[in-house]
Amino acid sequence: MRLGLLGLGRIGAYHADILSALPAVDGLVVADLLPGMAGQLAGRWHAETAEDAAALWHSGIDGLVIATSTGTHPDLLRQAAAARIPVFCEKPVAHSAAEAAELARDVQDWADRIQIGYQRRFDPACIRARADLRAGRLGWLHSIRSTTLDPYPPSHAYLESSGGMYRDCTVHDFDIIRWVTGREVAEVYATGSNKGEQWIADIPDVDTGACVVTLDDGTLAVISNTRYNGRGYDTRLELHGSADSVAAGLDDRLPLGSLEAGAQFPRGPAYPTFMERFAQAYRAELAAFAQLVAGGMASPCPVADAIESELAAEAAAVSLREHRPVRVGEVRPVLNPS
Repeated sequence: MRLGLLGLGRIGAYHADILSALPAVDGLVVADLLPGMAGQLAGRWHAETAEDAAALWHSGIDGLVIATSTGTHPDLLRQAAAARIPVFCEKPVAHSAAEAAELARDVQDWADRIQIGYQRRFDPACIRARADLRAGRLGWLHSIRSTTLDPYPPSHAYLESSGGMYRDCTVHDFDIIRWVTGREVAEVYATGSNKGEQWIADIPDVDTGACVVTLDDGTLAVISNTRYNGRGYDTRLELHGSADSVAAGLDDRLPLGSLEAGAQFPRGPAYPTFMERFAQAYRAELAAFAQLVAGGMASPCPVADAIESELAAEAAAVSLREHRPVRVGEVRPVLNPS
């Protein structure tokens, strides 16, 4: 198949490395919103180039991967749906809940051909945690701990347009909690602080955050995030049940030293970034998209499902601002029928 890729920043270039190595992909066409960027990088993947997004639509592609900034996602997804081109788009769907909900309505007849990029759904340990829970091996679930700790913050330009800690980072925790448990987030109580660079506070954003989450069946979850985990990149998901407890991400590269006498953990070097930690998941995610393009499966993360995680992130942002618990229903937009 012949795939297009729009956006050649850090995650876009990473996706291009994976796409160019997939057996199902025999042609890759790349483009970037920055003039000249595609021409500079295309040789790395033996890819063709398109002058801009408009040219991609007319380059004979079977599917499109969108790795541009968030503000471009809604229009590009609408264009892909109108052109009847299967599309993979990085999260989030849009900058606001209202914009995302309007988009979902506009592309609903193409929803099973749109995949949103929440790669943790493809992490082998998260898949096993989901299977164990669904099979009843954990008993009834009482507590969840989800952790996303970055070793250093992204660039000022990125954070300024990211939507903030909860919409950019914590949204992954919300999504994996929802996907693994099959439950929805009912209420969020969020807080945050700033002890790092002043420019993060000036955006304004927080560099460290915490959320207490209540799911719709009463299960409690605690989410921890930071931009300053000096030892390395740390992502874990713990499920604690009445019969058993399991964890994803508790491997020998976990960036957390044990002080217990005689402990030999961790044994390996810490993960430096999310790309190393989720390398297998990213490959599986794009391999699934290739199957979607070929007609072999429906979307493993459609727009409407992704929006539910983003609504939870919106509730967290409101909670941080207003210093109170926020029900997800409070931020759910009500749209007039078109």
